[in-house]
Amino acid sequence: MYAVIETGGKQYRVQPGDVIDVELLSEAGHRGSEIEFDRVLLVAGDDGVRMGSPVVDGARVSGELLDRVRGAKVLVFKMKKRKGYRRRRGHRQDLMRVRIKEIQA
Repeated sequence: MYAVIETGGKQYRVQPGDVIDVELLSEAGHRGSEIEFDRVLLVAGDDGVRMGSPVVDGARVSGELLDRVRGAKVLVFKMKKRKGYRRRRGHRQDLMRVRIKEIQA
């Protein structure tokens, strides 16, 4: 059984036991806390595929917060030709690592 969830403006295909890195949520608790994803776009299992419009009614994906991590560094470089203007800036996104425990459809 797998599901497609939406969180942080991105979509993830998950199944029980998967470990994914998602955008840091404001309601994220401490390590080991339970996290619920209620924006489930698709659920597929032995009984077929259920697609939502836009979400599947009554479907929920639960997971466990493993850790807070940071993404890879993204470098932004600005420059104006012939003027000596150069700026380099880096950014690392805050993420949380989640283990998917169960899909309720």
